[in-house]
Amino acid sequence: MLLTASSAILMILQQAPADNVDWDAEFGVEEEVRDPVTGELPVDPYVEDNANAGADPYDSTSLAAAFGGREGIQRIAERTVEISEADQRIAEIFVAHDMVRLKRTLGEQFCYLLNAGCSYSGRDMRSAHDGMGVTRADLNALVENLQQAMREADVPFAAQNKLLAKLAPMSGDVVER
Repeated sequence: MLLTASSAILMILQQAPADNVDWDAEFGVEEEVRDPVTGELPVDPYVEDNANAGADPYDSTSLAAAFGGREGIQRIAERTVEISEADQRIAEIFVAHDMVRLKRTLGEQFCYLLNAGCSYSGRDMRSAHDGMGVTRADLNALVENLQQAMREADVPFAAQNKLLAKLAPMSGDVVER
């Protein structure tokens, strides 16, 4: 008898939600609007500085040429993100982030470090990755995906290693656990 009464009370309490209720407004959820020009989501203000790229660029422009110049570098950055979004090991990290912005700023970072004549407008590595809980295994997977993108673009192995050498010291600012 007690079970029947409990079931009846639960059924009453579990009524279907009212139709025509704007639940986002009800709970204060605001939709972020993408910039109509860039397609990026808004971010809190920060100081833009090439120092945020995490390292000084190479002196020579020969590495930039090995990567296919600005266009080749941007394609590699975009491909790295695409591979990473599909990589089950790390795909979840990318779900809640602005991929348009990530592809642009990653391309800028690579372009700046390879001395292809770009400026870096992104955040510093520590701020950009704060609270993401990135592990060493996550970072290793991302590096593997970058290596795949560079191989697909026929970047010579020695040139690949030079970019990786610039990026490697930043791991301490990215890995949190």
